[in-house]
Amino acid sequence: MLGVPVRGMIVIGVLGVAGVMYLSNGGKPMNSEKSAQICKITVTADILNVRSGPGDMQPIVSTMPRDAVADAQPRVENGYRMLSDRRWVSSQFVALTSDSTCT
Repeated sequence: MLGVPVRGMIVIGVLGVAGVMYLSNGGKPMNSEKSAQICKITVTADILNVRSGPGDMQPIVSTMPRDAVADAQPRVENGYRMLSDRRWVSSQFVALTSDSTCT
């Protein structure tokens, strides 16, 4: 086809689509804001209950001591912050670390 091998056309097509996606995202790699976001918490209570869901009636699955640091998610529901392992802690007993960029 026009003297260009099929493999070359595929490479040109893939590069073209990647270029369009890059430009449509304002010249930033796709999901660059998500991957750059850091969300960590520090426990401020003496002992913090970690629950299976976002509520004080949810079962306690573990505890965390004061000053423990954990990876978290930006998601807060019913006053509970989701940890990175899909467990929940009361947001009133944790503080975001100084290097966190989530809210």
